[in-house]
Amino acid sequence: MHADVQAYNNSMTPADKAICEQLSQLIDKHLPGAENKIWHRHPVWFLNGNPIVGYSKLKNCVRLLFWSGQSFEEAGLQPEGTFKAAEARYTEVKQVSAADLKRWLEKAAVIQWDYKNIVKRKGVLERIS
Repeated sequence: MHADVQAYNNSMTPADKAICEQLSQLIDKHLPGAENKIWHRHPVWFLNGNPIVGYSKLKNCVRLLFWSGQSFEEAGLQPEGTFKAAEARYTEVKQVSAADLKRWLEKAAVIQWDYKNIVKRKGVLERIS
């Protein structure tokens, strides 16, 4: 785990830290080749420079965000924003399903929209895999 991500996790309350630690460990396990860093103040994992998954602390939960998650067609993920992102929200570590997260991460590795070049394309997303 990147030292900045560990520092982010350590800055959380005990309950939120447990969620963040669980998420980061599972993401690292199931996306072994992904680059991991703090991006826009939150832990994010990238494949070939394209953001894949990350999490952030919201007021009353920890949000797990998949940039291409709407294309996964998974009931456990809710649409987020105006592009292709989808999220899951957690208030307790026991809500994190390792099986669901593994399945979502497998899909995230093969279903990707090109967020890396969204600015260059003036807000137009293209599917890259």
